[in-house]
Amino acid sequence: MSYVSATLTQLSTRPSITIKARGKRITQAVDVSQMIVKRMDTVGYVISDVRISSDSLTSQDGKQRNVSNMEIDITKE
Repeated sequence: MSYVSATLTQLSTRPSITIKARGKRITQAVDVSQMIVKRMDTVGYVISDVRISSDSLTSQDGKQRNVSNMEIDITKE
């Protein structure tokens, strides 16, 4: 819920924000965006864009790993 509060605080001063997440935190970013758009008493916010990508990273043991990234843009209507 603290991420939702922080996002709403940012939206009160800006016309749009981008929620960024990587790896296992993608589900949390989606949950936050859906709470703001559908569940909270906030009217007029929409998801304007969603971008998905992946990065290839080298772990400490030298193996290549793909890590997913997501960016969700929320704007006021």
